[in-house]
Amino acid sequence: WLKRFWPRGSICPCAKQQGTTPPSTMAASALLVRSARAALCHMPRSSTAAVAVSLPRLGRFASSTSKAAAGLEAITVSAAGKSFPAYVCGPRGAPAVIVMQEWWGVNEQVQRQAARISGEGYRCLVPDLYKGKLGVDAEEASHLMNNLDFPEAVAEIKAAAGFLKSEGSKACGVTGFCMGGALSLASAVHASGDIACAAPFYGVPDQAYFDCSKIKIPVQAHFGKLDALEGFSCPKAAAALETALKASGCKFELFMYDGVAHGFMNDLPEMVEKKKAMFGADHSHETVELAYSRLLAFLAANLKA
Repeated sequence: WLKRFWPRGSICPCAKQQGTTPPSTMAASALLVRSARAALCHMPRSSTAAVAVSLPRLGRFASSTSKAAAGLEAITVSAAGKSFPAYVCGPRGAPAVIVMQEWWGVNEQVQRQAARISGEGYRCLVPDLYKGKLGVDAEEASHLMNNLDFPEAVAEIKAAAGFLKSEGSKACGVTGFCMGGALSLASAVHASGDIACAAPFYGVPDQAYFDCSKIKIPVQAHFGKLDALEGFSCPKAAAALETALKASGCKFELFMYDGVAHGFMNDLPEMVEKKKAMFGADHSHETVELAYSRLLAFLAANLKA
């Protein structure tokens, strides 16, 4: 269904620099918007005049290889005709949560996020959408994301839910960050029979193709008020999502957090440095803890009740 309107590898030409954001920060932000929207919606090259965006290197242009962080196990998921690498943690057969990566890949940050959730009594699974590759810098992360097969990614979320249920989990939810947040909502639209609830962080797919007004499962969404990724996770995108969820009639919560921008849940030192360089906002430990408390309460209400 997505291949009809997203030519794989296409680039969205509509990212624009606005306001008084420093050029280096806005360049990185614009690239992320461009990549996210190219991946999750159809933006024909001819529809808008391209805006040149120069990207400062935040590290070397290279990819690295993902590996299991402490407490996680690397496995191969085989279910629903799919086979892909993933990382798991938490007690087998417990209520399950699929944790979706950012555009960087399955790095230590997203694995730590999965480990924290699993510590509350969940079986967590992180699908490795890039099949072992990691984006070391923003330029390579963009390359990896633009080459991702998004219909296959949504199918892998569905397969992951089936795999977890075959292990004994009675219910399965999904959460994710940035690209993973948008994929969480996409799976809520297209795989709601397999997913019991969705908790996206700062990522919204294009409503023209992933109509969130059709979602019927509970949703809890999280956004930063300083997020400048227009059309993807900015306050206007959050407001549009809220409108769609109200129209859907599903049970939902949507939280806006003061003083934080995109990627505010990233708390490892190197990720704090990256988000500061890209988006200009300071890290807030208090916001991270508040968001986790809300997320865990949401998961408990929908997966453990």
